[in-house]
Amino acid sequence: MSETSTTTFGGRRSVPLNNSNAAEDDLPTLELHGLMPRGVNLQDYLNVTSVHLFKERWDTNKVDHHTDKYENNKLIVRRGQSFYIQIDFNRPYDPRRDLFRLEYVIGRYPQETKGTYIPVPMVSELQKGKWGAKIITREDRSVRLSVQSSSECIVGKFRMYVAVWTPYGIIRTNRDPDTDTYILFNPWCEEDAVYLDDEREREEYVLNDIGVIFHGNFQDIRVRSWSYGQFEEGILDTCLYVMDRANMDLSGRGNPIKVSRVGSAMINSKDDEGVIVGSWDNIYAYGVPPSAWTGSVDILLEYQSSKNPVRYGQCWVFAGVFNTFLRCLGIPARVVTNYFSAHDNNANLQMDVFLEEDGNVNSKLTKDSVWNYHCWNEAWMTRPDLPVGFGGWQAVDSTPQENSDGMYRCGPASVQAIKHGHVCFQFDAPFVFAEVNSDLVYITAKKDGTHVVEAVDSTHTGKLIVTKQIGGDDIQDITETYKFQEGQEEERLALETALMYGAKKPLNTEGVLKSRSDVDMDFQVENAVLGKDFTVTITFQNNSSNSYTISAYLSGNIIFYTGVSKAEFKKEAFEVAVEPLSFKKKIVLISAGEYMGQLLEQASLHFFVTARVKETSDVLAKQKAIVLKIPKVVIKVRGAKMVGSDMVVTVEFTNPLNETLRNVWIYLDGPGLMRPMRKMFREIQPNATIQWEEVCRPWVSGPRKLIASMTSDTLRHVYGELEVQIQRRPSV
Repeated sequence: MSETSTTTFGGRRSVPLNNSNAAEDDLPTLELHGLMPRGVNLQDYLNVTSVHLFKERWDTNKVDHHTDKYENNKLIVRRGQSFYIQIDFNRPYDPRRDLFRLEYVIGRYPQETKGTYIPVPMVSELQKGKWGAKIITREDRSVRLSVQSSSECIVGKFRMYVAVWTPYGIIRTNRDPDTDTYILFNPWCEEDAVYLDDEREREEYVLNDIGVIFHGNFQDIRVRSWSYGQFEEGILDTCLYVMDRANMDLSGRGNPIKVSRVGSAMINSKDDEGVIVGSWDNIYAYGVPPSAWTGSVDILLEYQSSKNPVRYGQCWVFAGVFNTFLRCLGIPARVVTNYFSAHDNNANLQMDVFLEEDGNVNSKLTKDSVWNYHCWNEAWMTRPDLPVGFGGWQAVDSTPQENSDGMYRCGPASVQAIKHGHVCFQFDAPFVFAEVNSDLVYITAKKDGTHVVEAVDSTHTGKLIVTKQIGGDDIQDITETYKFQEGQEEERLALETALMYGAKKPLNTEGVLKSRSDVDMDFQVENAVLGKDFTVTITFQNNSSNSYTISAYLSGNIIFYTGVSKAEFKKEAFEVAVEPLSFKKKIVLISAGEYMGQLLEQASLHFFVTARVKETSDVLAKQKAIVLKIPKVVIKVRGAKMVGSDMVVTVEFTNPLNETLRNVWIYLDGPGLMRPMRKMFREIQPNATIQWEEVCRPWVSGPRKLIASMTSDTLRHVYGELEVQIQRRPSV
């Protein structure tokens, strides 16, 4: 650290509380109380010669604060917890006549009242949750301090100074970037709003930099790994930059409620030039298809370097990047997947599916949609703005779906409040409640303009809500944290409570819920493989002693995972007669040629079967989405799996289709093993295999993952991964 200046000034200078962050020296080096006598040399008084922050990753500061994984050479600490600093002076420190203190500054216009200018008091004992500095050792010309920040202080990058009092004023160290200090949220501190008392949960939800995200559909759950990379070089600065781009007031950056709400708005680019541009139309010109990303690092670093939104993302990409943002700043977070997730456009807490009189869906009237799955995040924090009991996990969603207070954002909404239907509590609880617990209502739109409620499915939405288990990659079912078990009185009571709190009144479904047809209908889709023929088997079960004739309609659609249809590729009308107390099956062949030409990147097909019992006019309706089985990318390694040693990574992919794949990109990532990379292959012939080799040198030991994806003009959402155990370098 550079020595303090001995330049003198003729008059008094006060601490400039309106100085620009752009200034190199935003606190005065000297703050003098009048003219100095001639011949006085400030070097005669106590003067700082250097400051040691013990900021190497193996030093006690970073180890004790769980920040040793950050690829950053600055001091990174967590608020409300003590850390060590050593100050070297020009002579031995004498507490009887010498006075000094630390000062921390953040932002352009630092003010003590706003927590952006912090003069740290010297104390005999540190007090929980409060700023303070205590001298713990004095040796020769050095003093070692135990410094503690407030458990409520702003989270960000502070500039640090040492101020020394003399008879003629204050001498303050020069601005020195080497002493800049990052202060983060602290889940290990009981006084912090994000305190989490389970060490295994802290390891998972704060320190784990590799996760898995569940997708597919309820009956065919798919898994893909995601590199959060919250400790990678440049990511911490980028997360702070995201808040800067939002023009977030510094005084709010110590509040996890405000930070997570701003994050949910800024991770998407809609209306605020945020991180990622969303695209759901299967056109990804001048950008990367959402399915190609293997993690958050490339996205965040590109956003900071280009200062422009990155193209493109969909819900799991928004959730993955938002998880990085939250964990990087120290807020415990996890990615959640909701299967059959409702998007309630008119806020009446039900999904209205309008049918033509012949049973076909009326796409003009049907505005609500049910996504095959939807990913969002949960962030852990107290909620002092809500009644007792509504803290803990909060749903936060950065996928731009609906406007909230003038911006595309969602949450934080208390998961506990959602479960009990208390949707009156901020933020955006009604929308999240509808995603997991709204009824699916089938309504016939008559030609005379009237609407008739035909059937109600109260169990379709929020079928399964999952996250990654702690310490492993398996599924943890968290459905019951969002809703009571389907069919229980409490589940219906939660819906009635939500309606009572001001949601729009839904259509009257009284009676429809209680009515039941003599005939049950269901259908199954056989094991469907990309590029192959398969069948749909529809079963009608007659539970009565009457004979019935049923006219039915099957519609097959290529859909986005959001439930929005791109094109109908199959339609078939048929009639079946069902004898008393028996069943009848109808098998419909789906040929590969019917769906391959218009396939979207997630290979999702949606089947909708409606039927009418002629004798009773009962309407039967059932819908299912399937994801075709697609090939995988294969990853292999050879060489020493050891920190600092070369390791060869091989990526292979075989084209399973009877057509040539063109403009093929392979993406490869491995946190702690290699930086994100990509390679292009112009084409892959049918049944041909491509191979790509790279040499990497791991720098993190322990269990690691290599993650790869493949994208092309006609085939996407192809993944592969490999777990690798990296050994420590043996000590010499």
